[in-house]
Amino acid sequence: MSEQLLLVKRAIKGNEEAFLDLMHVHQEALYRTAISFLKNEEDALEAVQEVTYRAFKHIGKLKEPAYFKTWVTRIMMNYCQDEIRKSKRELVEDDLLHLIGVEENFTFLEIEEALKHLTDYERELLHLKYFEDIKIKDIAIMWKTPEGTIKTRLHKALRSLRHQFEGKGEMKRV
Repeated sequence: MSEQLLLVKRAIKGNEEAFLDLMHVHQEALYRTAISFLKNEEDALEAVQEVTYRAFKHIGKLKEPAYFKTWVTRIMMNYCQDEIRKSKRELVEDDLLHLIGVEENFTFLEIEEALKHLTDYERELLHLKYFEDIKIKDIAIMWKTPEGTIKTRLHKALRSLRHQFEGKGEMKRV
C-alpha cells in the first residue's frame, strides 16, 4: 500500500497531520487548477484555502481513498465554477502569464482562446485529462459516467478544439 494511500486513510479517520501532509502534496496541482479557471493569483490562493477547508470538513465522507486527488480536484473545480458564475470574469492578466512561465510563448493564449469556445463540460474534461493528467477511469468515477462515454466526450472535445485551430490555420497543434 502506498504511503499516500495510508495518509488518506489516516486523514479519513480524523488525523489532522495526515490531512495537512496530503494537502501539501496536492496544493500545487490545486493551485494550477484554480489559476486556470479563475485567472487571478489572489483568487486562486483564496480558492486553495477554501477548498482545503471544505476538504477537511468533508474528508470523512470520502468513500474510496485511492481517489483522493480526483475528489479534491473536483471540489476545486466546483468551487471555481461557482466563483466564475458569481463574478463572470474571464480576463487573462499579463501577470498570470509570467506566473505560469509563458512569457513570450503565445501558445497559451491561443489555447485559452480556443478553450473559450468549448462548453464548460468540455473545458473541465480537457483540463482534468491534459492539465491535471487524471486517468479516464478516474474521471469516469468522479463524474459517475461510464469510461466509454468519457472517451467519446473527450474525443468530441478534442475535435471541437481542433476545429477552433483549423479556423485559424493551426490544425497540426491539436
